[in-house]
Amino acid sequence: MKKTTFAGAAAAGFAAAVVGLAAPVAAAPAGGDAEETISMLEAGGMNRVIVHRLSDRPLSEADVVGIQPGPDIRGRVWDWINNDYYRNVIVGKTYYVDVR
Repeated sequence: MKKTTFAGAAAAGFAAAVVGLAAPVAAAPAGGDAEETISMLEAGGMNRVIVHRLSDRPLSEADVVGIQPGPDIRGRVWDWINNDYYRNVIVGKTYYVDVR
């Protein structure tokens, strides 16, 4: 009984930690430097950033006009305690970034 309770608590804590790590990335600033914003979003884990260019300016000179969150990226996460995979866990997020 104790092993099941501990395993369930560990799994819930692990899932909360994975989801909790993705939350701060959503606070990316709109209107800032495009390269810096894209780098920050990509550094947040397994995030995918899709850039929509609204001008011909290079990214080094472009500004972010908007950021829209897209679908979650799901995958498998290894559970070292139970020696098994958790499937269909959110491991990242897709972001659509408009730059001008």
